[in-house]
Amino acid sequence: MTPMPTHDVALSEQGAGPIAGEIMPPGAASPMAFRFGDPESVLDRREISDYFEIWTNGRWYEPPLPMGRLAKVFNMSPYHRSAVALKVNMLVSQMIPSRWLGIDDFERFALDFAQMGNAYLEYVPNRAGGLAHASFTPAIYMRPGAAEGVFWFVNLAKGIEFEFARGAVFHLQQPDVAQEIYGLPEWLSALQSGLLSENATLFRRRYYLNGAHAGFVFYVSEPLADQKTVDAIADQLGSAKGVGNFKNLFMYIPKGKKDGIQIIPIADVTAKDEFSAIKTISRDDMLAAHRIPPQLIGIVPQNNGGFGKVSEAKDQFYETEIIPVMQRMRRMNAFFGAEVLAFRDYRCSDGSVIDQDGVKTPAPAATKA
Repeated sequence: MTPMPTHDVALSEQGAGPIAGEIMPPGAASPMAFRFGDPESVLDRREISDYFEIWTNGRWYEPPLPMGRLAKVFNMSPYHRSAVALKVNMLVSQMIPSRWLGIDDFERFALDFAQMGNAYLEYVPNRAGGLAHASFTPAIYMRPGAAEGVFWFVNLAKGIEFEFARGAVFHLQQPDVAQEIYGLPEWLSALQSGLLSENATLFRRRYYLNGAHAGFVFYVSEPLADQKTVDAIADQLGSAKGVGNFKNLFMYIPKGKKDGIQIIPIADVTAKDEFSAIKTISRDDMLAAHRIPPQLIGIVPQNNGGFGKVSEAKDQFYETEIIPVMQRMRRMNAFFGAEVLAFRDYRCSDGSVIDQDGVKTPAPAATKA
């Protein structure tokens, strides 16, 4: 650990020893301070919630949010990923594969729609000019063209700029009130809560990995034997992190005073960071944005009453959330001119049936003996 002069307010790692021009008594140790860990920015570069103007470069429109970063936050929280996966799984389980659209393409299409707010399918023609099949194209690289009905596949990292034929791409978007070129995911309001949860987890993990914890000032006012003693104490404190964390430190100062050595806390991290509260509040925000019943993604209730029956929560969620998504997705049938996508009827726990149009048929009455 490099000693640093006390006059350096920013605790820079530059320089060591006494202040320039200061006269030190013969044999006296120079004042010094130590820094046991630097704060590092982990997620500041992921602030993607600010809108940018939708502008065109003459060929395609740029998205209001960076699509690459929007894809990265897919894993920002287990609650977010589980909520997205639940919607996708329920859609896939009810989807009826057709000769034009397979289960793999549909699953990727559904995942893009739930996470990115945009999903695309390409019209692949057969030799006669009719529909051969609908092929998935990833939303992260798709750009609506400036010309009507034109779309571009843009991967600048690999130098790919491909223009699709006019009218060859079906675009399903989650509507946005500010523009009509791109969709935005409906969970976007919980983005900051998800990143806060990730920040809290990373901070706590780094806190435990760094055994020194950097939470105190080790203040010694007693005169020590010599500079070697000071250096030995500094080495011991500097090595008390990582593999050598939570070590005890023995000090012996003959005829020392009661307050000759003091540990002055900078911040009580364990008591004041409210890790559990942050995780709980951010989780609730994400569940509210996704409108997911907590029992459907494995959350353990903290009260004696619980969350109610899982089957009833699933039935209600399917009727209020999944059916509207199905109806939006089935717009592709009009675009492709064929029954590309259809869904099975859903049977509720009470025996009633909900078809793909959202019409619910009650269960038949039990026949009396």
